[in-house]
Amino acid sequence: MPANRSARTGFARRGAAVLAALPLLALAACGYGSESKDDASNQKVAAGSKKIDGLDSVKIGYFGNLTHATALVGREQGLFQKELGATKAQYATFNAGPSEIEALNSGSIDIGWIGPSPAINGYTKSAGKSLKIIGGSASGGVKLVVDPKKITSLDDVKGKKIATPQLGNTQDVAFLNWAAEKGWKVDAQSGKGDVTVVRTDNKITPDAFKAGSIDGAWVPEPTASKLVAEGGKVLLDEASLWPDKKFVITNIIVRHSFLKEHPKAVEAVLKAAVDSNKWINANPDEAKASANKQLGVDSGKELPADVLDPAWKSIQFTDDPLAATLDTEARHAVKAGLLAKPDLKGIYDLTLLNKVLKAQGASTVDAAGLGTS
Repeated sequence: MPANRSARTGFARRGAAVLAALPLLALAACGYGSESKDDASNQKVAAGSKKIDGLDSVKIGYFGNLTHATALVGREQGLFQKELGATKAQYATFNAGPSEIEALNSGSIDIGWIGPSPAINGYTKSAGKSLKIIGGSASGGVKLVVDPKKITSLDDVKGKKIATPQLGNTQDVAFLNWAAEKGWKVDAQSGKGDVTVVRTDNKITPDAFKAGSIDGAWVPEPTASKLVAEGGKVLLDEASLWPDKKFVITNIIVRHSFLKEHPKAVEAVLKAAVDSNKWINANPDEAKASANKQLGVDSGKELPADVLDPAWKSIQFTDDPLAATLDTEARHAVKAGLLAKPDLKGIYDLTLLNKVLKAQGASTVDAAGLGTS
């Protein structure tokens, strides 16, 4: 993990001191995340299948979050393996964006589901050489949940302690921007100011909330619904702050060299992702159960209904990367002092995604001027 050395570098450097305190799971086959258990029932290779691009495997990374349900369902339903034929789909799960970017850069994974902030950081730190965003996955699923005994209005947030998942991560940037628009001053690095920002791992946040050490949290699902189950109240849904109530929460990224060398394999994974989103949107209840089942396999515990149901309803699954909102999120990070002004031209390569969408008779998607020429 890079050291926190300068005043204006990327998100990962800003979060290094925080990340150093967080335990990362050891990965036998991948040094940066957690090797995910194989489910033989969903890894069946059809008779006569051939390897794609001569590859023995394609390594796919994702988070154990409902906002990554495209990957969860695609795996649990065997969609990735179906499209990859005799090339084995291998998986790794992650808790933090910087560790997934490191895994991508090292070749420990080839393709990953990730939030916009680490994708931007990974792209800018490598001067556009390390990765491409090749598709969208999800929108929404982020809320400000508070202790209703301490906070009853948005103005009451001033002077309180609000948790975000990580210094410089997508939700941290969003909260800092919202606070700035309220006219409140907060030092992005220390989190101190008119409101105190407490960077807390999502796994710890519910316990911190229950103990009263934080007054609320700006967090993704299912953490938001876990806080509600502990007596919290949703004070603000971030979707309400965006045009059409849509903003990118999860992208699909690929190592640039892998994209150039194995486009057929990348297209196969994108085909599976599109099919996964289509199935999710056509069968929301079955898809919710499928995603939860895979969460159980990955973490050892499925989400209870009082957390799963409200969390699932707040997320929209889409193939559209919502590129214009990523650009806006980058500008918010610059304004907060967490990112030097980036050149994002070329961060998207939607060629293969649009090929898949056209083949299915679906509308193509746009890179908002940030695509590969």
